[in-house]
Amino acid sequence: MTVDILSPGKLKKASPVFGQTSFNDHEQIVFCNDKDTGLKAIIGIHNTVLGPALGGTRMWNYASEWDALNDVLRLSRGMTFKAAITGLNLGGGKAVIIGDAKSEKTPELMKRFGEFVHSLSGKYITAEDVGMETADMDLVRTVTPYVTGISEDKGGAGNPSPVTAYGVFMGMKAAAQFTYGSNNLEGKKVLVEGIGHVGEVLVEHITNEGGEVIISDINEARLEEVSKKYGATVYRGNDPYIADVDIYAPCALGATINDDTFHKLNATIVAGAANNQLADENKHALLLQERGITYAPDFLINAGGIINVYAELEKYDRHEIMRKTENIYDTTLEILNTSEMRGITTHQAALEVALERIAARKAANK
Repeated sequence: MTVDILSPGKLKKASPVFGQTSFNDHEQIVFCNDKDTGLKAIIGIHNTVLGPALGGTRMWNYASEWDALNDVLRLSRGMTFKAAITGLNLGGGKAVIIGDAKSEKTPELMKRFGEFVHSLSGKYITAEDVGMETADMDLVRTVTPYVTGISEDKGGAGNPSPVTAYGVFMGMKAAAQFTYGSNNLEGKKVLVEGIGHVGEVLVEHITNEGGEVIISDINEARLEEVSKKYGATVYRGNDPYIADVDIYAPCALGATINDDTFHKLNATIVAGAANNQLADENKHALLLQERGITYAPDFLINAGGIINVYAELEKYDRHEIMRKTENIYDTTLEILNTSEMRGITTHQAALEVALERIAARKAANK
């Protein structure tokens, strides 16, 4: 992005929101600012054809406000497709709060954010994401009903991370079935990059099935903790993409498959929990395909979390949550087979399913 600074006394010119490369006909972008609490947040509502936009709130210390805007645009778009391909009657939305969650997040800030969410009258429903805890959603709930992922003792579905991890595990097994002819991960080497709430549970599932887990994270304390707990090997190199593994599971932030990394991958499968794993969805999906690497579309296999919080809206129980999440296996296998039969990328195959459902609902509503 370029910013042109004009002569003194004149305004600065910057590319508008509508000109951002990540803007994808979003319905609404809301900028939230509160001096008293220090809140600086952006809510992105991508599409509400299928229902209200639901998506988590991420708190991150972004390098710039433009980076935060780009992230919320990409994330909210991904939520639209995630809900659509999973068969949920939800639209896509997301929120980001600019700041360090460890030092700048306060109860007052969270409640003020909740008031901004409430001002949208249910068009956007928030939930937990990076930098957030279930307790934060409980705070937001004190000022608005438009929040999911609250504590189970308060009538909610609780932390969605374990369900997200289970869905990724199902997607990973489907990718293994497609690639190796067996969905059993016993003996497979899996690199899990990012061992937060979701990544750790994924490590547990893979370990329990007999997989050999290698873990990578910027947090040394977490590496030691998870390594001891599950017997995982800590990756000590500077470049995890070159690790000799069968499966690469990105579970931290997005865009780890990019121009600098795609050619380094030794894995034959990419299946992880991170959103927007491909820096350029069309380009890098094709490059992975050309290298013979199976890519399990992220917005499909990481949908367990939205299935979990959707339960609060539709009032279905834990058994139904897990049944819907387990179905990610069948959908993933179907997408991979469609990709092979039609000679298109797995990303394109998944995106077409999501777009067709949205288009059908839009036509029916006319």
